[in-house]
Amino acid sequence: MENQEKISQIGLDLFAERGYDAVGVQEIAENAGITKPTMYYYFGSKEGLLESILEKHFSVLFDDLETSAVYHRDVKSTLEAISRTYFSFAEQHLAFYRFQLACWFAPPQSTAFKAILPYLQKQQTLAESIFQQAAQDHGNMIGRHQRYAVSFLGIINTYIGMKIRSQIELDETIVSTAVHQFMHGIFS
Repeated sequence: MENQEKISQIGLDLFAERGYDAVGVQEIAENAGITKPTMYYYFGSKEGLLESILEKHFSVLFDDLETSAVYHRDVKSTLEAISRTYFSFAEQHLAFYRFQLACWFAPPQSTAFKAILPYLQKQQTLAESIFQQAAQDHGNMIGRHQRYAVSFLGIINTYIGMKIRSQIELDETIVSTAVHQFMHGIFS
């Protein structure tokens, strides 16, 4: 494994295990079998490593969502496609998903929260867009896109959190359950 990739993976594993603030540059370097200057050469800083990890993984997620998050005048099938994308991504990148959830709930002034905020906003905007489009077909959804996006992403992340804790498998049953649970009242 190339040094840069190895450092990135070791950093992610340590961050996911103990949190961004609890891991130091020296520990990353020792676990990667490199010197601190080598890490600085590749990433510039611990924050540079954090940004690199987020960019690398979120670019994969957003590429996948680009295909699945297209509204074809069917709310249920669109939300199922988005759920499948998130669940599949989480299955393949479980340590990253755990870490990004921790960053999401980090203190607002923390480095981790500030680094992840643009990615959270992008996910929110994408979800809101789906509900804004759906409101054209379902008038009772008009003006509720922000709340729907927050609720939907919350359900997705809760099920992924259960997977992280080995409580469930993210299969088709969970896709259907998550979407049904979300949609239970939005058309009333």
